[in-house]
Amino acid sequence: MHVVLVADHAAINGGQAKVAIESALGLAARGARVSLFAAVGPVDPRLEAAGIRVVCLDQDDVTTARSKLAFAAQAIWNGTARRTLARELAACDPRDTLVHVHAFAKALSPSIGPALRDAGLPCLYTMHEFFLVCPTGGFYAYPEQRICHRRPMSTACIVANCDARSYPRKVARMIRHAGLVQVARLPELFSHVITISDLQEGVVRPLMPPGTVFHRVDNPIAVAEAPVHDGAPGDFLFVGRISTEKGAPIFAEAARRAGVRAAFVGDGPQRDDLAARYPEAAMCGWRDAAGVQALMRQARALVFPSVWYEGQPLTVYEALACGTPVIVSDACAGREAVIDGETGFWFRSGDPDALAAHLRRLSDDGLATRMGRAAHDRYWTAPLSLDAHLDRLEGVYETVMRAASARGHAGAAAEQALATV
Repeated sequence: MHVVLVADHAAINGGQAKVAIESALGLAARGARVSLFAAVGPVDPRLEAAGIRVVCLDQDDVTTARSKLAFAAQAIWNGTARRTLARELAACDPRDTLVHVHAFAKALSPSIGPALRDAGLPCLYTMHEFFLVCPTGGFYAYPEQRICHRRPMSTACIVANCDARSYPRKVARMIRHAGLVQVARLPELFSHVITISDLQEGVVRPLMPPGTVFHRVDNPIAVAEAPVHDGAPGDFLFVGRISTEKGAPIFAEAARRAGVRAAFVGDGPQRDDLAARYPEAAMCGWRDAAGVQALMRQARALVFPSVWYEGQPLTVYEALACGTPVIVSDACAGREAVIDGETGFWFRSGDPDALAAHLRRLSDDGLATRMGRAAHDRYWTAPLSLDAHLDRLEGVYETVMRAASARGHAGAAAEQALATV
């Protein structure tokens, strides 16, 4: 099988690119022929070393663009990406090639749609976020600081100022979304969609065309199995972007009300404000993966207070794998990993008093230790390893290829029947 992976970035800069690149390397190691088509460099050196063909356009994303206006045009319709992808796919053998799209919204744009359709190759899409169905990609109203339940591109959606930065940027994103639906017709094109949580599938299923086939494939995480920390539990830990939608202010306030210390690992737009308002909180900055996991193993609990849906928050699974209980918002997909009262707690989203109550409970060393051991034992009965991810992914690929072959045979039979009339 020849697998063509399509992503915005050719190096790891976040969760989407990490999954795409790690799966590319894993598939190549299993003997598949793999190509990666991306807009933004640099290229991860491991890809070419593994024999993976990489086509990188060396374009900008929003973080590197010198001209915001030029980048807005690229993000709405990237003509270079369409033409180059069309050439690449035209050279592929339709009998054994499958195209797997991981991301398009940060640089490639919906222009990949016509290239995919013209190639006629089997394709599928992983829903790492919600850009395929929501113009802003998150079903979150930033000014209101709450999950958005408006139907995408309805009148209520169009007039809502829900973007993180400004309404003009929301307008640009709506223009892109109109092109995605009306010109590229991406929702129709991706008749097979991979989702990464039950919550995510529940949100997007009503918004996708009837007949869309959904496949659940958990993302892999890289945590080595190790004994549970046998010392006294440490601080309550937050890991990630320190921002409003991630619930960072809720955690800081809940920790103060509970009389415990909040430790933040990461950075973001709310860091300085929270450091000033809550001087008792520890701001630890970014750490590498090994450093984060070392802190998790010593923590009393990971607190994941996100107030939006999320996709599949891997931080939650990493903590459980490290033997750390998790206190998670009941509005986000992270709740699916936590057994309430056994491996952690759910709390009412956005409610610092509800979170504070669980912080007080887990101030008990014995309870924190028991929950940590339960979390560790339960996670390692079915770990989210790269091998497990690849096994499931290969099964989905076979299903998609069989469906495409059946459609091809049916089409050929219909043409033959017409020819005999």
